[in-house]
Amino acid sequence: MSEPGAPGERPDEGGPRYPYPRQPSQYPQWQPPAPPKKLSPAASVLIIGSMGVVILMVLAFLAWGYPGFLREPDGKASIGTHPGGSVTRVSPTPTVTASVPSIPVSLPGGRAPMPSRTKPLADPLTCAFTPDPGSPVAKRVALPPDGPAPSSGTVPVRLATSAGDIGLTLDRALAPCTVVNFLSLARHGYYDGTACHRLSVTTGLQMLQCGDPVGDGTGGPGYTIRDEVFPELTYGRGVLAMAKTSEPDSGGSQFFLVFGDTRIPPQYTVFGSIDDAGLAVLDTVARGGVDPAKPGIGDGSGPPKTPVKLTHVTTP
Repeated sequence: MSEPGAPGERPDEGGPRYPYPRQPSQYPQWQPPAPPKKLSPAASVLIIGSMGVVILMVLAFLAWGYPGFLREPDGKASIGTHPGGSVTRVSPTPTVTASVPSIPVSLPGGRAPMPSRTKPLADPLTCAFTPDPGSPVAKRVALPPDGPAPSSGTVPVRLATSAGDIGLTLDRALAPCTVVNFLSLARHGYYDGTACHRLSVTTGLQMLQCGDPVGDGTGGPGYTIRDEVFPELTYGRGVLAMAKTSEPDSGGSQFFLVFGDTRIPPQYTVFGSIDDAGLAVLDTVARGGVDPAKPGIGDGSGPPKTPVKLTHVTTP
């Protein structure tokens, strides 16, 4: 599925546009121009060499396109969906420059503390799910049930994948309606046979994104769910969260698994945690890196070299 820079200072409208006031009465008197000096041999060599460097840069530009520092930066951090005509689940975008790593991936190990609400939710909480007619249905599925949902307790879930099993603990106290949605999709077999389409190992965004039946970040269930976020949200190692577009309440089926350093704004619903065995699986996938032969979204993330295909999701 939420994927920066500060503007420079600008002069005041009524202030001076020069570093100091202009004083016409102090202009120097006109002097006849001096004849041009001849270039020394060293200066000629320097000029010719500089022109050669410029020509080489132009040729490199034409051969490989814009270098990274000339590309237009992604204006928003998002873990969810690609903007455009069709809903695209783009994931969280880091607040640092991203690139495909050419060195071993550095992972923190252990696990980060899970976020918690300072004020508990009402228990039960009423959930409602609305069809999204503007979103293409990649895989037909029934809407989750509307109505009251408990906002306390946890639910164990296991993702059977081609890379190894990943155990999850869904936390109703964090996001009761998101838990209802995930369980509904899993019990209808929505995730069976889908591939995790986006891996990011860049410092500031280390996660694996899954849940798209299309496999390119554009798929969804044909409905959206409400965000269940709060200011204290963090996304440390071991967190399970929902992907979405840059728009609020735009999540659906895509989720991401955080295995390392991830610094994104608290705009993505956290609804559970990953067990130690699952983190070990994610570490192996992360060390395999991003597959450069497959298209990414331009921020250094893309399909993992080690495929991660969900074969089945086991729920209570």
